[in-house]
Amino acid sequence: MAHDLIDEYRLLIYPITLGTGQRLFAESTTAAMRLVEATTTSTGTIVAAYQPTGKPGYGSFALDQS
Repeated sequence: MAHDLIDEYRLLIYPITLGTGQRLFAESTTAAMRLVEATTTSTGTIVAAYQPTGKPGYGSFALDQS
């Protein structure tokens, strides 16, 4: 990731919660990605493909005050 050598990430997301575990990416790693494909298996596993889109943009979850 640090050298921008990955064209696509394929993540398999399983429908369980373990409460602990290892990080998938290093804590200092930041990247924006866009979802290009997603399917769900018969057991509920999500197979998702993401492509990097550069540096992430940061927003806010604050309510609009208008």
